[in-house]
Amino acid sequence: MTGPRSLFLAIATDRIAPETGAPAADRLIAGNPRFRTWNVEEVEGALYAGIWEATAGKWRIVYDEWEFCHILSGVSIITQDDGEARTVRAGDSFVIRPGFAGTWEVVETTTKEYVIRL
Repeated sequence: MTGPRSLFLAIATDRIAPETGAPAADRLIAGNPRFRTWNVEEVEGALYAGIWEATAGKWRIVYDEWEFCHILSGVSIITQDDGEARTVRAGDSFVIRPGFAGTWEVVETTTKEYVIRL
């Protein structure tokens, strides 16, 4: 059972309308990426968890927060400003720490589960 009083919360999109968006114009490098985000858990100013999806494109990223990611589908390349690039695909899990700066390039529409701690 899930609900407002439940202490167990499934990460699922079937009961939540997604928020839509795109990278800020000054961060866009290539393409026309679009985002859909299903925030399943929100503790304002502290923590967010849910599912995020992005279509093909490339943009600049700068992390002030800590984020755990688990890729559900697709392929992306995450490149740090020092040139270190990581290709992530379905099944990959990783943490991006505060201070990370670089680019996120979606090669194939990518869907991930995430937990963000501010």
